[in-house]
Amino acid sequence: MKIHLWDDTVPGFDPAIAQEKPSLMPYLLEGSDKGPAVIVCPGGAYCHKAQHEGAPVALWLNSIGVSAFVLDYRVSPYRHPVPWMDAQRAIRLVRARAAAYGIDEKRVGILGFSAGGHLAATVGTRYDHGDPHAVDPVERCSSRPDVQILCYPVITFGKYRHDGSCRALLGSDPPEALLEGLSNETQVNEKTPPSFLWHTADDESVPVENSLLFAQALSRHRVRHALHVFMTGKHGVGLAKDHPYLCVWTSLCEGWLKEIQFIR
Repeated sequence: MKIHLWDDTVPGFDPAIAQEKPSLMPYLLEGSDKGPAVIVCPGGAYCHKAQHEGAPVALWLNSIGVSAFVLDYRVSPYRHPVPWMDAQRAIRLVRARAAAYGIDEKRVGILGFSAGGHLAATVGTRYDHGDPHAVDPVERCSSRPDVQILCYPVITFGKYRHDGSCRALLGSDPPEALLEGLSNETQVNEKTPPSFLWHTADDESVPVENSLLFAQALSRHRVRHALHVFMTGKHGVGLAKDHPYLCVWTSLCEGWLKEIQFIR
């Protein structure tokens, strides 16, 4: 059953949010006791959400011992900061209900594809530790993901941007300060969460430079990360089960999650 991010029991409830009903679809492991969880952000250029980057990814996470939540975040005509607010709220909500879901509140990650990768990286570079004085107990929880997994992500709104995602999120003529501020490679610091990235070198939709720029920023700030660039492959393949070359990304990611002890 879907979990609505906001409802009329939340102090300061905004009826406008209820109309679109941003939500989480849970894929919880049975009998889980303080296990890890990952919030999944499908791609879709901030215009829609790609179904093959949602439920199938959650089921893969389940197969490696991770509970998952697929985020149905708001997209165009909504613009920044609305998707970011939804993703932040999702992380807070999972942490707030960690005991009920059998989740370790210190092992809550985020995974995103393409524009969903931009959303995940935006959350990973712009978070807070919660408001201890908030009336809503959910808002007292941190919005910082403990890991971020970025799959052929949109990262920058500079030279190598994906124009469609940029327009949908920021409009047709955004100010330069906003473009730079939402180029996530400019927001990395030493407290950015450990990050796993993968991309294809010949991606014709979102240039590989997006992942390269982010990895360079992570390296400069000595943030633990892994970057895998595959020689060839089209954009938007998701789990890539029908691609014998790209499908190994899931095994590489699983190994990395074990290496950093997100999976124990």
